[in-house]
Amino acid sequence: MRSAGWLATFASWLPVRAWFDELHRTMLLGDVGRVYSELAASWLGVLAVSGLALWLLRRRRRNRIRRALLPEGGSRGRTRLLSWHGSVGLWAVLGMLFLSATGLTWSQFAGSHVSDLRAGLDWSTPSVDTALPAGPPAVTGPPGRTADLVLNAARSAGMGGPVEIVPGADEAWVVSQVQRSWPELHDSMAVDPATGRVLDVLRFDDWPLAAKLATWGIDAHMGLLFGVVNQILLAALALGIICLVVWGYRMWWLRRPTRDGAGSGVAGPPGAAQRPSAGAVMVVGLVAIGLGVFLPVLGVSLLVFLLADAAWLHLRSRRTATAPAD
Repeated sequence: MRSAGWLATFASWLPVRAWFDELHRTMLLGDVGRVYSELAASWLGVLAVSGLALWLLRRRRRNRIRRALLPEGGSRGRTRLLSWHGSVGLWAVLGMLFLSATGLTWSQFAGSHVSDLRAGLDWSTPSVDTALPAGPPAVTGPPGRTADLVLNAARSAGMGGPVEIVPGADEAWVVSQVQRSWPELHDSMAVDPATGRVLDVLRFDDWPLAAKLATWGIDAHMGLLFGVVNQILLAALALGIICLVVWGYRMWWLRRPTRDGAGSGVAGPPGAAQRPSAGAVMVVGLVAIGLGVFLPVLGVSLLVFLLADAAWLHLRSRRTATAPAD
């Protein structure tokens, strides 16, 4: 975040866009909000995959794979909500996984693991060499005149489109293309600010494929890659996720144990009475441990949920054991 008087910007965004960007990243709560955003991005992928598995297994048992993509029109009540929840979720699952994966790439904790992984595989985003030629430091003119000299040198070397110029202290100035719509322009050049000589050139075509995919994914996540079409798709996906959340709470409300006044406590998940096999528990446990290590916020929150659930079961069993017999 950069500030000049009352004018605050983030990266190249103007104040209003910068405010929305900060709202999205941190909910205006600083590091606490950033951890919450990472928590949401981590669980979004888990819920998308688990929901997809439950929906497809349910349809397979009922031999309704053909109707999995569309809700049942003749159903009523909770069955109708479940049908809409499953069908809309099936259409949205790829988008949810995409948002989760791209959001985690610049998160606080999981993002550092992603960066380490990319560095280990030599998939990091490359940069130009900004070292100046050896010798006594050259004298440069006023910043405005130097910027014109650097820009003209880059243009003469074939750099087109919108650019960003980053001055360097005792190093070359960097001129980078900043077009983030398709086709993207991300060429960069290092220019000697004293002589205007281009010292190094890095073409976007020479980036590693993983670095290109990360850039395309982030720009699509932000609605920049394909312009208005990209933004419409993201808006439709956001609306779908909101509906899935509302329908999920509504379905729980319709099956709450206190609905008829006879039950108590909280409703468990569907099929809670079915015990999974030891193999299934082992596979899920190993996957959870692996994800928890790579996605620390997910791992810690999952551990908290398990401890809370174990404490609840312990208290309920003690209450049942000490309750007077009829």
